Amino acid sequence: MSALVSIGDFSRMTHLSIKALRFYHDQGLLEPAEIDPASGYRFYDPSQVPVAQVIRRFRDLDMPLDQVRAVIKAPDVQTRTKEIIAHLTAMETKLAEMQMSVASLRALLEGSQVVPAVEFRSIPAAEVLAVRATVTAEEAAAWGGDVFAELYGRIERASLAPAGPGGALFPAAFFELEQAELTAFVPVPGPVPADGRVQAMTIPAAETAVMVHSGPLGDTDQTYGALGTVVAGRAIGVDGPIREYYPVPFTAAEPPGGYRIEICWPVFRTAPQLPGTR
Repeated sequence: MSALVSIGDFSRMTHLSIKALRFYHDQGLLEPAEIDPASGYRFYDPSQVPVAQVIRRFRDLDMPLDQVRAVIKAPDVQTRTKEIIAHLTAMETKLAEMQMSVASLRALLEGSQVVPAVEFRSIPAAEVLAVRATVTAEEAAAWGGDVFAELYGRIERASLAPAGPGGALFPAAFFELEQAELTAFVPVPGPVPADGRVQAMTIPAAETAVMVHSGPLGDTDQTYGALGTVVAGRAIGVDGPIREYYPVPFTAAEPPGGYRIEICWPVFRTAPQLPGTR
């Protein structure tokens, strides 16, 4: 066994602060080789340096402590590799999202974004299969992907085809409080038995101003802003949930080229067409 070193020397050897070393000890990530029972001083074995350096690099990569612990305590190379790959995949996803946010911000600053046309549409009432749940803004995409997979699966098992694109209702509280009861639905041509959280209901008719969003989900605020500006400029907005329709079924994983979402803002009547609208 090598000669033990003090926590101060170990800190200099690993570039981990004493505070960090104490924290990692408390978390069970890097325990000292020995603790003096009288003074409580921590001592480390130089053979622990590589482990400390691995922990430091994982933390530099923002790996959560639970995942670092899983890597350090992994019983075999296969388990350790699986944990590392999972984190690298999450980092790649985060990097892609950041790159999209940078591109979106650049387009905003340069004023190069294209404003979609506005269509005024009367939407008839529809019989649907639906799921309702209180959802936060942060959970909405994952919740929607899960719910629509269930709804379309239920319709397929009934040997039917959807009677129109799936959609969702977003009440004002969802935007104001970032949490509200959302309704995800798919129109059906005939009766489909309700089961569990899936229920049959009627989505009421509505007069709406519609703008199509094409692109990343994170950029829908730009389309909402452009559509809301048109509605406010004509003073035709009314209370009621905003609707989104998904001509391509919604999935939590962003499809290549981004989403296509019809955003429908409630208005008090079908408005005459404006120049530049359709």
